[in-house]
Amino acid sequence: MGDAALAKRLGESGFFAGLAPDFRDFLAANARVRRVRDGEVVFRFGEPARSFYLVVDGHVAVEVAAIEGPALQLQDLGPGMVLGWSWLIPPHRWNFQARAKMSSEIVEFDGGAVLAQCEANPRFGYELLKRFSALMSERLSFARQRMIEEWRPEGFA
Repeated sequence: MGDAALAKRLGESGFFAGLAPDFRDFLAANARVRRVRDGEVVFRFGEPARSFYLVVDGHVAVEVAAIEGPALQLQDLGPGMVLGWSWLIPPHRWNFQARAKMSSEIVEFDGGAVLAQCEANPRFGYELLKRFSALMSERLSFARQRMIEEWRPEGFA
């Protein structure tokens, strides 16, 4: 997928909708399409976070590692959904894990290049920060709710 086609696809995504065309063009120029296999880990908790992703086709699960047993699935992200915010906030380490639930196509964005552009262009940075702060709030809320449902810790409602 070329930069122009990718920029167009970004404009069609709810997350990137309303971004100025030059912002979408920059993001497209600093991204690559990636195929992930069923069960493949996209990133692991604690590893350096240098990217974020747009799910184009397929599904990716956001997970949290359990003290015992299998990881707990927090969210199932399908086409058009964005994955990953840890690249934006120091110490730039993943807070969750992501795993392909089926063979999927994702767009991987270069977080370092995007961060540098955020510093150089505060308007661009503010537009992304608004979007990613909403994403962070959503993910943390989902995580809290799923952990309560699954693990039922005493004292939590």
